[in-house]
Amino acid sequence: MLLRPATVADADGIAEVHVLSWQAAYRGLVPQDVLDSLSVAERAASWARILAETPRRTLVAVDGERVVGWASFGDARDADAGEPDSRGGTGELWGIYAHPDAWSTGVGHLLLTAVEQELTDAGHETAYLWVLAGNSRAAEFYERHGWHADGGMKTDRRPRMVLHELRHVKRLA
Repeated sequence: MLLRPATVADADGIAEVHVLSWQAAYRGLVPQDVLDSLSVAERAASWARILAETPRRTLVAVDGERVVGWASFGDARDADAGEPDSRGGTGELWGIYAHPDAWSTGVGHLLLTAVEQELTDAGHETAYLWVLAGNSRAAEFYERHGWHADGGMKTDRRPRMVLHELRHVKRLA
């Protein structure tokens, strides 16, 4: 297994992981018609644009040529992310997903550990992430890695669904 920065050429693999992991992890938490309508092709086009146009930090975990996981991270995007840490700002894990076939293989651990190091290297002492309410598998994964719910909540209103998310935080340095 190799971790490396994502490129535009990874868009299809990232999209496949994104869609399949949503469909597996969010069953019963997101309306089934929304999950059924997710399109790898549409998501790949979106990822290709993001990776080409946006200075975004995304790592991929690859097994041979196959993308089996990815994580995106950077500076905090939320105005209420908490007090800036002493070196200038709070980091955020924007998203992390593993292909369902790769769950419980260590892919998530490798990605999360690498993101924590990248955020630390960028000068962040603290970071946060959002977990979909009811996603106990994800919450337990983060808790095993030292993240904890801090009571922060947000509601993400999207077409055909409303997502309730819980904030988890970690002191990195």
